[in-house]
Amino acid sequence: MSTTISAKQVKDLREKTGAGMMDCKKALEESSGDIEAAVTLLRKKGVAAAEMRAGRAANEGVCDSYIHQGGRVGVLVEVNCETDFVARSEPFKNFVHDVAIQIAALNPLFVQRADVPEAWLATEREIAADQSKDIPEQARERAVEGRIAKRLKEICLLDQEFVREAGEKKPPTIDELRARLSTEVGENITVRRFVRFELGGQ
Repeated sequence: MSTTISAKQVKDLREKTGAGMMDCKKALEESSGDIEAAVTLLRKKGVAAAEMRAGRAANEGVCDSYIHQGGRVGVLVEVNCETDFVARSEPFKNFVHDVAIQIAALNPLFVQRADVPEAWLATEREIAADQSKDIPEQARERAVEGRIAKRLKEICLLDQEFVREAGEKKPPTIDELRARLSTEVGENITVRRFVRFELGGQ
């Protein structure tokens, strides 16, 4: 027996995800009206769609700045897209500004895992191994890899949970927000680089 999906459910899901109405209706039907499950379905599809666009050149975009804590922290970030039309759109500008706020608040060290140097990983693995030395040998390697994975989520911007939705049950990561925007605008979106300044820092 199929679940009847109301227009309000579709509207609520559309507002929550930014996906098209037909996509929202289909996701709700597939999830039997469970809005959280539908959000997960759309995120998965959004990521898949974004991956298909990932090879396309993204040479447009904007640089944005954000000053935090009365001038104590400053951020510059570059985010790229494929066309100037999207670069000038409000959803794109809002995403770039949200990314700048994220960097100011959570101080990531790298954009993504592929940017993390092997030397840094080796040092972190040594630290994790030392912290796991009292764990039984058969579980030690898994514990070390778990610590590394947790650390990477803290220091890689795209893996961080979106700070402005931190109170949500399952906040999206920055990469999920990027994929959602990519699906919405139909273009490859990439966070290229950033720099964060903190008063008195190195």
